[in-house]
Amino acid sequence: MNLIDPASRAEFEQVYPIGKVPYFKPSADYAVPESSVIIEYLDDHYPDSPRLSPAGNGDAARQARFMDRMMDLYLNDPIVTLLFMQYGFRPQDDAAAEKARKHATTSYQHLDKRLANQTWLCGEEFTMADCAAIPPLFYAQEVMPFDAYPNVKVYWERAQHRYSYKRVMDEFVPMWEGMKAQRAVA
Repeated sequence: MNLIDPASRAEFEQVYPIGKVPYFKPSADYAVPESSVIIEYLDDHYPDSPRLSPAGNGDAARQARFMDRMMDLYLNDPIVTLLFMQYGFRPQDDAAAEKARKHATTSYQHLDKRLANQTWLCGEEFTMADCAAIPPLFYAQEVMPFDAYPNVKVYWERAQHRYSYKRVMDEFVPMWEGMKAQRAVA
């Protein structure tokens, strides 16, 4: 599905009127929107698979949920704002761009400090927090690179070596390049 294409978006909105991804429909009568909730659903329904949310309601689980939200709100949202302005999906707005750069910079600083002594955002295990951080870092390279943050750079390089990252990118990059080319022509 191409959410930039009006016909494709309209078709998706027939399934999910909010029109936001991700959206998981495990059965005809049940749907799960939002990444964090999808991850928790998968962890609960496939207990023999590697968990992305720490089990239980202890500090580790709260920390993963906290970092997941922080990445969505203060890294993903600002980077997407800048990206959409750059590609003309959203009108240029200097105040919004300044706010987005401020939040992204603060996130980079926090991540760089947090990653100084650990492999992933919540320690040595890959979690839903990493799932929330890695996609905006992909886009950030185009709109607000993080070269000045060495621990973020190492984290990003590590993330790119994950099998799951490579698998998603094999499918996603051609679609992303097509969307950018489509915007360039428009």
